[in-house]
Amino acid sequence: MDTTKENKEINKMSLLITAVAVLILVVAGGVYYILHQKQQMQQLVEQYDVEKESMEDELNELSLQYEGYKFQVSNDSLVQLLSTEQAKVQRLQEELRTVKSSNVRRITELKKEIQTLRKIMRNYVIQIDSLDRANKQLRAEKAQVVKQYQQATNTATQLAKEKEKLTERVTLASKLDATAIQVHTVNGRGKDVKKIKRMEQIVISFVIAKNITAPVGEKTIYVRIRKPDDDVLVKSRADVFTYENKEINYSCKKLVEYTGEELPVTLYWKIEEFLSPGEYRVDIFADGNLIGQKSFRLEN
Repeated sequence: MDTTKENKEINKMSLLITAVAVLILVVAGGVYYILHQKQQMQQLVEQYDVEKESMEDELNELSLQYEGYKFQVSNDSLVQLLSTEQAKVQRLQEELRTVKSSNVRRITELKKEIQTLRKIMRNYVIQIDSLDRANKQLRAEKAQVVKQYQQATNTATQLAKEKEKLTERVTLASKLDATAIQVHTVNGRGKDVKKIKRMEQIVISFVIAKNITAPVGEKTIYVRIRKPDDDVLVKSRADVFTYENKEINYSCKKLVEYTGEELPVTLYWKIEEFLSPGEYRVDIFADGNLIGQKSFRLEN
């Protein structure tokens, strides 16, 4: 009886020891699992910390790229689109700074959004490069057009100068020339006299030289007789003609028919005023040009 009871007690003790041993094993396994899971979680958090830093660097790079391209392009619409995308990058930067590394789901989502932004950036880079190439081509074409325009302008200027010189030469070549100019002072019988008190007329004679380039036809010859005080002898202050865009007085005039050959011309000034002794000068004009001059002297 005692032996049986003792055996039962031994069996109970064995079961208890076994149960405790199993419980210890279960607790030890649970503790190990928890510690292992905690270690894995710590490693995962550390891994996402590294990924967060990499994502932050990538976002900073994207933001700087958008900022740089905004200054590079001159298209207002494209600049607005770049600014919009840069604002998205800055929003993700702010969220990435506040999200916890343990929030695996949100970090994964942010990583996908960054990849999307990177693809968008590549598309913009392609557009910007295309615009840059087009702008370079346009600048080259503009430079070529400007160069051609300058060359054409220089050519036109040169031609204008040559035309002006040619016109001047033609004008000079077609200008009449009074040669063999003579001035006589005569009395009433047409004889030369030297003394002022005996003079009744001043006779101006000359020859218009042959000029085949000069326009032919009727021409008015004007003569100005200038006194020693530089005043002009005139019958009327209304007797004027145009010279160098001014109206000036003439002493006498004559209408002649010029054919391009030599043409003798004589004009007369009737002395009706007091003449003082001194140096006088005759200026001869035709076609608005001074064509000859001659000085003469009157003595008492």
